[in-house]
Amino acid sequence: MSPDPIQHARQYFFSQQTVPGGLIPQSILRSWTRCQALGLEGRANSLPEPLTAYEFARTAEEAEVFKRLCRPEVEALYADAQATDSIVILTNVSGLVLDTIGSLDFAERAARVALRPGVPWSEQVVGTNAIGTSLAEGCPIEVRGAEHYLECNRILSCSAIPIMSPQGNVLGVLDLSGPAETHHAHALGLVKLAAEQIEHRLFEQDFGGADVVRLHVDPAMLGTAREGILVFEDGLLKAANRYGLALIGRRFDAIGKASRADLFRDRLATLADSGRLKRDNGATFVGRLDGFRKAPAPIRRAAGSIAAAAPKPIFDLETVKAIARAVRLLDAAVPVLIRGETGTGKEVFARAVHARSLRSGKPLIAVNCAALPETLMEAELFGYQAGAFTGARPGGTKGYLREADGGVLFLDEIGDMPLTLQTKLLRALQEREVVPLGGGRAVPVDFMLVCATNRNLWDLVEAGTFRSDLYFRIAQYTIELPPLRHRLDRAQLVDELWDSLGAKAQRVALTSECREQLVSYEWPGNFRQLVGCLRAMLALCEPGDTLTVDALPPDVRRGVKIAEKAASPRGRAPATLESITTSAMQDALRAAKGNVSLAARQLGVSRSTLYRRMQA
Repeated sequence: MSPDPIQHARQYFFSQQTVPGGLIPQSILRSWTRCQALGLEGRANSLPEPLTAYEFARTAEEAEVFKRLCRPEVEALYADAQATDSIVILTNVSGLVLDTIGSLDFAERAARVALRPGVPWSEQVVGTNAIGTSLAEGCPIEVRGAEHYLECNRILSCSAIPIMSPQGNVLGVLDLSGPAETHHAHALGLVKLAAEQIEHRLFEQDFGGADVVRLHVDPAMLGTAREGILVFEDGLLKAANRYGLALIGRRFDAIGKASRADLFRDRLATLADSGRLKRDNGATFVGRLDGFRKAPAPIRRAAGSIAAAAPKPIFDLETVKAIARAVRLLDAAVPVLIRGETGTGKEVFARAVHARSLRSGKPLIAVNCAALPETLMEAELFGYQAGAFTGARPGGTKGYLREADGGVLFLDEIGDMPLTLQTKLLRALQEREVVPLGGGRAVPVDFMLVCATNRNLWDLVEAGTFRSDLYFRIAQYTIELPPLRHRLDRAQLVDELWDSLGAKAQRVALTSECREQLVSYEWPGNFRQLVGCLRAMLALCEPGDTLTVDALPPDVRRGVKIAEKAASPRGRAPATLESITTSAMQDALRAAKGNVSLAARQLGVSRSTLYRRMQA
């Protein structure tokens, strides 16, 4: 049996320094050639050297604004990564991995080849790979299995795209990586859509009175991430997005060189008056002209916070009532704990409460305790004095507790806070003051507290990993957010989300069978997974399409429906709470293939609790 085309290409390349046409993409061949010129050994199994903890902390701090910018799209890709046993990867401009999120099982496999935060994945270091090669080629790229230059990386199948600033500079790379044995047909399309949305949001900034042209051939695309955007200052092209450059047949190197007169027959005033603009070749675009625009006041967000993926969750009647209760509690200085599975909209719930509270005019500081590096968590939360530690900012920093003064502090994933910091947080809540790291006098603080978790905090208390006194301090009233599969308004929810994502504007419809599958699917990733699914379906269709069941992602297409599960013997409601609990734990262990740690994380309980309950 002849070897597969990629293996055939490798044999030719490493033995004869040439490859017959058609075996591999030209971009992969160019990358192999660059790697060979660098002296990289294809059979080498040496792993890239990670940064030290201190070096990575400094690099991560420098990239914090970029990470926050990308957080909504990274979170939206989370459900797709979970469903395809993949991980989402964000890197800086040099290819250093900043963050990963997704399948825990594959994350462990990826870590064996050093695909984890703090490790550089430039082409010069690890050879041909989607992250490094997309940077080298300056375009989206897929690298599958043996297309990786180093044999040790052939376990990966990766899709990546550089994220570009409005001025045409690379800011970093967004990547979706999974096992090579699984074909990820839509991975490149998903990361391209996510990058386009990130880049589109960058144009919300104030361009200082420059002429911002938004255009397309299809009026339905205006206002979406697919609209073309060109920014002219004194008649010269100063900024643009991918779609804008594609519409005028130029590349990013045209920024700073091309003029309005070079590109368009009409003056920009014509666009302002008529909503139309003619190219120098006679082609006509529809669009609008934005002049000086006051930039919207940014929402203050803390490092490590999770931004809710647009659109926001549509709450049912019971949750709306819970928001009203939470507002009354917050106004009465009673801390609130929000519990719910991943993807149910805990942060959005907290924002809705803040917006309706007496402190709505003051900041809401949202902090994800699970995302903050443990080495930096104390300094970020409580602040530090100048010179408190090596690498500290010269003037020190206030810390998020002080930034929340007068407003609301939202601590997400509170169960992941280390015990040592729990003690310091408890003291700050009791004394209503903060002592910065490195000494100095205590600073009074006044904020209302909302916490959230997808875990059972009392189980953590029993396991000794969460302080009981802190638990009673923050959980004076607990609100449970229902998972999507328990909501009775799923049909209305699907319709409203589908329209809000732009389907109506693009004239994209669903067949009744497709809509029914969306309504009846279990959605283990809840709202986040549903939104990710709908966004992927829209990204992969054309305006005017009617989507059938075949347009659904494979996991949704073949997933067990809620009604079918309820009708099956194992899906019938057990007679007792104990049997429900035991059944859920057994299902989690089966899904985790016996991995107790993974099953415990999925259930939101400690390992010791899971062991104890299964042995009872």
